[in-house]
Amino acid sequence: MNVLIVFTHPDHQSLSYSFLQAVLQGCKENHVIQNVQVLDLYRENFNPVLFFDEKKKRRNMYKDPELEKYRNQLSWAEKIIFIYPIWWGRPPAMLMGYMDKMFASGFAYKDNGKLLPEGLLMGKSVVCISVMKGPTFYPMFWLNNAHKVLLRKALFNYVGIKKVKFFEFGHMENSKGKHFEKIKKVYQYFQKLNIA
Repeated sequence: MNVLIVFTHPDHQSLSYSFLQAVLQGCKENHVIQNVQVLDLYRENFNPVLFFDEKKKRRNMYKDPELEKYRNQLSWAEKIIFIYPIWWGRPPAMLMGYMDKMFASGFAYKDNGKLLPEGLLMGKSVVCISVMKGPTFYPMFWLNNAHKVLLRKALFNYVGIKKVKFFEFGHMENSKGKHFEKIKKVYQYFQKLNIA
């Protein structure tokens, strides 16, 4: 299995970074996972600003040479893991900008004249690992699960990715947030992960 980890946090002393290390350790101990690549968007200085004009058309974004490296990573990956904090009820702008650019028409989906397009990333699966200051139930009861609905339905299902798993951890700035247990849960998930 080829695994791509897209890590989105500017601070390598953060809890998000601890989850990245747990994922990497779990993958290392899993014989099913042969190859792992990490894309650290902040360290990469990824430009999240989506720009197009008369000369640079949005419809041609799928062949933008500046994004070829990232398209190759997504094509190569069988499992894509996103690790990020929840800020204002959603992923950071850096990650949303990456998604704006990478999940483009002609690469991630193709319009076919029907209600929904043809997803071009079928067969891949996604795991989203997010942490937030507020309680775990906050997004569900106060925001109608907007974060998960946005990613699962408006993005991943749209491009053909049907297998999507979320680890969404709350109270992560609280000393009683059970950090070790949550990190261990993620580590064990990837340690035991199989192809199915």
